[in-house]
Amino acid sequence: MSQQETIIGIDLGTTNSCAAFVDGYKDGVPNVKLIPYKGGEYTIPSIFAVDDKGNELIGYEAKRQWQLNPKNTIYGSKRLVGRSATSDIVETMKKVVQYGVKPSYDNKEVTIEVAKKEMTLQEVAARILNKIRDVASNYLKVPVNKAVVTVPAYFSDRQRQSVKDAGKLIGLEVVRIINEPTSAALAYGVGKTLNQKVCIYDLGGGTFDVSIIEIRNQVFEVKATGGDIFLGGIDFDNAMIHYVLTEFQSKTGIDLSTDPVAMQRIKDLAERTKIDLSSREEAPFNIPFITMTPQGQPLNIEMKFTRKLLEKLTVELVDRTLKIVAKVLVESGLSTRDLDEVMLVGGQTRMPVVQERLTKFFSKPPSKGVHPDEAVAIGAALYAFSLSDDTNLKLQLLDVIPMAIGLEKADGQMHQVFPRNSPIPNAKQITGTTSVNNQSELIMRIWQGDHEKANENEQLGEFTFSGIRQGPAGNVKVEITFDVNVEGILTMTARDPDTGKDMKTTVRVTQS
Repeated sequence: MSQQETIIGIDLGTTNSCAAFVDGYKDGVPNVKLIPYKGGEYTIPSIFAVDDKGNELIGYEAKRQWQLNPKNTIYGSKRLVGRSATSDIVETMKKVVQYGVKPSYDNKEVTIEVAKKEMTLQEVAARILNKIRDVASNYLKVPVNKAVVTVPAYFSDRQRQSVKDAGKLIGLEVVRIINEPTSAALAYGVGKTLNQKVCIYDLGGGTFDVSIIEIRNQVFEVKATGGDIFLGGIDFDNAMIHYVLTEFQSKTGIDLSTDPVAMQRIKDLAERTKIDLSSREEAPFNIPFITMTPQGQPLNIEMKFTRKLLEKLTVELVDRTLKIVAKVLVESGLSTRDLDEVMLVGGQTRMPVVQERLTKFFSKPPSKGVHPDEAVAIGAALYAFSLSDDTNLKLQLLDVIPMAIGLEKADGQMHQVFPRNSPIPNAKQITGTTSVNNQSELIMRIWQGDHEKANENEQLGEFTFSGIRQGPAGNVKVEITFDVNVEGILTMTARDPDTGKDMKTTVRVTQS
């Protein structure tokens, strides 16, 4: 492969991102290399900040000044990508982050307030992608213009589109979007001659995904997928933070949750303590001079966390992941006995209780076959390599859509065009007729989600088909084709089957 056309693989994570590329073959197997950052780290914090002087900071530089500048430091923003301003998830995020989250001027999207200016989530994601691209270009010594980018399997059509749009903002062609669990399966299976059914349990910083995947040599077929894009390591941290705030308030009567700098110090230590407790049974939790009494006396936080206490505070989060695993297993038509391996992906899977609960659930310990932090980027790089011209690596991904896609019926119920776990790519046709005389336009509202009522799902957009042949109601047919591509992104076309004439489509991505 000529260096000019290197397509890199990017794992654009909620808390950390990672990139990789294939450097030819070694012993007949593609040789994947992770792209290192300054200091030799392979992951970069997915954090963007603007400092007091107006400089933009990304990654480690942004993380280093986080405690002193929490209001202008953006983290966890992937949870907000492609969300409507009125969604419950946006309301929840507002309560736990120190930066400003508000609706955009047209009330469709969410914007972030940083250093007195508003930014879209695509702009924040574009800054992080640009940093990854610059580091990769410097390392490879050639410009990088193309990438395969991974997203949670449970991302909706709009969220996938947002990631592509972020790439466009910086002139980075996102040649393919693939699902994180599928990507991890590639890291595990490529180069081996396997015939296995595996469960990928991916508990990262911000999202949880589970996919049941059948690997047959170079064919990776997703049987079923599920997840929760509001369940991850951040929530384990938040459970600890909530406990610390409650304990401190009961002792001193002081609520620290309104003090951004104190909150950032607690957040930092909570994350570090959680990590410590994966290898130790207990750890101190001490922060000197966290605040002052009304009389001006300094107050400290002096506590101790045990592994048992952490497990008690987060048991419900682990339970939630296992409920999703059980549901996805049923949908895949397989039992725990049918699975050859259980793969752990994502940093939060290092927590001992997660591994213990999975061992009990599957009656066998999880495999250590992939690196939890690097597998997704490695899989993306392998897939990127398979798309290049001069490779003999031909991978076949047979994926599914994570949530049903459908249209709103007259009674407000959802008519599913593609049920969840429908294979992709996929196309379906629906034929409708006009409902009033001389109708010239057809408006359709499309939703994605698994609720029976359309408006309880995520609205993908309002499609207006114009140029309908005029005639009496019910006499003019409209044939609509719904097409979901390999990336899980929907396009729609409409034509008059009697004349063969295509109709013009405009898409308005509206918010309920």
